[in-house]
Amino acid sequence: MIRFGPAGWTYKDWAGVVYPKPCPKEFDPLVAIARLFTTIEINTSFYGPVTPKNAHLWLERTAFNPDFRFTAKLWQRFTHQRDEPWTAEDVRWTRVGLGIMHKAGRLGAVLVQFPWSFRNVPENRDWVDSIVDAFGDFPLVLEVRHASWNEPSYYAELVERGLGFVNIDQPLYKDSIAPSARATAAVGYVRVHGRNYKEWFRHKSPIDRYDYLYSAKELAPWAERTKEIASHPRVQDVYVITNNHARGKGVANALMLEAMVTGRTVEAPEPLLREYEEVLGPYARPVDLLSTTVALQQ
Repeated sequence: MIRFGPAGWTYKDWAGVVYPKPCPKEFDPLVAIARLFTTIEINTSFYGPVTPKNAHLWLERTAFNPDFRFTAKLWQRFTHQRDEPWTAEDVRWTRVGLGIMHKAGRLGAVLVQFPWSFRNVPENRDWVDSIVDAFGDFPLVLEVRHASWNEPSYYAELVERGLGFVNIDQPLYKDSIAPSARATAAVGYVRVHGRNYKEWFRHKSPIDRYDYLYSAKELAPWAERTKEIASHPRVQDVYVITNNHARGKGVANALMLEAMVTGRTVEAPEPLLREYEEVLGPYARPVDLLSTTVALQQ
């Protein structure tokens, strides 16, 4: 199955574009996303472990859509804060929330996302090995952004260990890993970040960095790559995540990709369709997200 969805669902600048504004208290953004899509990438898990309370709540609130799956970024303690080793307690707390979702059959993948500065050197390979030792019973997918990882031995190792490779779209600099359609495990993963060259390395704000709207022409190759990944014999599920979240642009592009891959018209929130009519219009019809979401909660 190919699942499409954005990265994260709680952004202030989505009000009036994806979600209603003002937003009534009975409107649940997560229910709205599960109404539109079949996956969501949890963003908050990058900043701290998923709590058992949240894991149970998220499962309960999306239970109406049996095809809906969560993917979750691994806590940055394991991927970005590498000055000192993590502790057994760090691993234990991280595993609790993820384990609840995994046991329920609703955790599609755990995203092990490394920054561009993470190069293919022996000590970093050892670091990856340690993560796999700690979390290898979860469906892991590895995202690397530096071109030094683009070598056959790395991909062969992922296949041998059943680890997924994250095919990414990002601004292409000299040492950036390029777009691909690699399938190394049962889980295939596509993640598009946008192409905001000006803000990519400035670190002013995540909103600025991921402020980019793909055109249909730019997305078309990714629709074909998604089909290629899904057709691979070892792949059982594919997750297509749009991380260009500024002002709901990732929501628009996720809907466009779904329409391009499936050949079907999708439903889009009315304000989103008005905001991005030029690119989204040919692929979507409007839906009243407020009324349909509230109805699902009753």
